[in-house]
Amino acid sequence: MNAAKCVVALVAYLLTCVPAFAADAIKIGAILSVTGPASFLGEPEKNTLIMLQDQLNAAGGVNGQQVEVIVYDDESDVNKCVMAAKKLLDQDQVAVVIGPSISGNTLAISKFFSSAEVPLVSCAAAEKIVRPVDPWVFNTPQLDRHAVTKILLDARAKGFSRLAILTVSDGYGQAGRGVLKELIPAQGFELAADEVYGPKDTDMTAQLTKIKGAGADAIICWGTNPGPAVVARNRVQLGLGIPLYMSHGVASNKFIELAGDAAEGLVLPAGRLVAVDQVPADHPQKAVLEAYVAGYTKTYGTQISSFGGYAHDAFALVMEAIAKGGSAKSADIRDNLEKISGFAGTSGVYTYSPENHNGLDESAFIMVTIENGGWKVAN
Repeated sequence: MNAAKCVVALVAYLLTCVPAFAADAIKIGAILSVTGPASFLGEPEKNTLIMLQDQLNAAGGVNGQQVEVIVYDDESDVNKCVMAAKKLLDQDQVAVVIGPSISGNTLAISKFFSSAEVPLVSCAAAEKIVRPVDPWVFNTPQLDRHAVTKILLDARAKGFSRLAILTVSDGYGQAGRGVLKELIPAQGFELAADEVYGPKDTDMTAQLTKIKGAGADAIICWGTNPGPAVVARNRVQLGLGIPLYMSHGVASNKFIELAGDAAEGLVLPAGRLVAVDQVPADHPQKAVLEAYVAGYTKTYGTQISSFGGYAHDAFALVMEAIAKGGSAKSADIRDNLEKISGFAGTSGVYTYSPENHNGLDESAFIMVTIENGGWKVAN
């Protein structure tokens, strides 16, 4: 073979290798509160995404392409979240974004994704994120409405009729407050008191004293750490015997650590991830839950949290949309997310549709109580 033929043959061979070796990685953006007050949310979410990226790439990627997760820390700050969103969309040219960790930050940036026509899969739970539906915005946590429904079913079974609410004045707390104020009277309960506290407040005795005076049968506290732990401790310090419900915003061991003995006996709705060993073997989530727990604890040497699970499900759903649709284009990911049905994640079994960008219902929750410093499925 002469030199010219050798060159032609070599070029032909190299061209056949291009798809396997030169295909660009699929860029997945993430905005998470890795540091700052909401780091208990963002840190396990970041860890989860990096772990899943590495696992997937080691197994050959998705549709033959590697995946690159680009994580920005918004430091729990809305302005830094906005800057991160613009950078991911304008500079990094990502196909889809996972996060943010908190509701207020999600609501602040969601409009950018509609304009850019890039899907956002939030790890925050406020109902306003997905209702009314924005074609480009999804989320993975169970909704406030699902949690409130579970709490009220438990309250009715226990004979409570007068309920007090104590909510934090941030995006998550006020979204929950809106649902509580809607469903409590709608479900035949009386709203005995409506108290609010600030995200940085360190004493809620004044609010709890007012609730005591209102004659409430039970209290529903809505917030994320550290506020609810302060509420729990103040309740014990006041000798207040009124039963206290918490929201799913504290469904992690961090809350038990912060509240200490004051957490004992509290009841809240949570995903099955907090009580994996108590999930029946034939439940559709069982295998996913066990695999996530095993992988995370092995990789990081620490316990999982429900919040890391939200990122797990966001990543898994995006990969499902890419794999089933055969495309990593933003518009195709969006379209194929809406076609996902009966997909088992850590937080529930998802069925998205053009009318439903959360994909879960109240069956994604179980009621749990804190007993001997751990989680137990409530009877």
